[in-house]
Amino acid sequence: MIRSIGNGPTERGLAVSLQAFKSGRAPMDETERQGRIDLAAVFRIAARYNWHEGIANHFSLAVSEDGKRFLMNPQGLHWSRIRARDLLLLDADGADDVIGQGAGKADPTAWHIHSKIHAGNPKARCVLHTHMFYATTLACLKGYRLQMIDQNAIRFHNRIAYDDNFNGMALDEDEGRRIGGTVEAGKSVIFMANHGVAVIGESVAEAFDENYYLERACKLQVLALSTGQPLHVVSDNVAAKTCEQWQRDYTRDCAVDHFNAMKAILDEEEPDYKD
Repeated sequence: MIRSIGNGPTERGLAVSLQAFKSGRAPMDETERQGRIDLAAVFRIAARYNWHEGIANHFSLAVSEDGKRFLMNPQGLHWSRIRARDLLLLDADGADDVIGQGAGKADPTAWHIHSKIHAGNPKARCVLHTHMFYATTLACLKGYRLQMIDQNAIRFHNRIAYDDNFNGMALDEDEGRRIGGTVEAGKSVIFMANHGVAVIGESVAEAFDENYYLERACKLQVLALSTGQPLHVVSDNVAAKTCEQWQRDYTRDCAVDHFNAMKAILDEEEPDYKD
């Protein structure tokens, strides 16, 4: 349950703990430092929304310009306990070896999916892969496409890529490359048939906000389908206009405000995410 918002602690504790952690490389730059804080926050928020699948699923954030160096959660750590210093620093051009500080090792499927998405799409800065209940429900319907029946769904008009060819666990480079290859320009979501979804954003805030509204749209759609009544789908023209309004007037600024509001809650109730 989401609880009250309060004031957070200073940054000093994070700075001390990160500096004290020996990585055997050059000092951490500000992009990585802030990226660790933001990505750890999303894990904590996602656990509150029950987007996690036990200790499975994975989020990543590119911290290099070419997208090939990225942060990702280690295998076996529950999202509700992830801290900034726990995140792995990986290089998409190498093996799944940790090149910077972090706790543990990368999950093989996480490595193959996220490394290929980041390496092939430098603009895919943040990638959130989940098996969220309602989005995954729709991904399990044969040939289903998200219907434009409410404002939240319309936000994703022509912005979803569909991977209809589930081929088992992504335990090799070919499967990771195939999934990564479904990402197209202008698309922010991959619906993975028989699997789940991946949401892509230019920042952690944008990816979080997109993920939140995607699951809201999918929940409403599952409920609407359960009535057995015809869906009232808006026209392509109206959907295109409304999606443009979302992208022009709301999405980016609202995403930052939404994410900051959630981080304020964590600052009060779970400040150790920054450690």
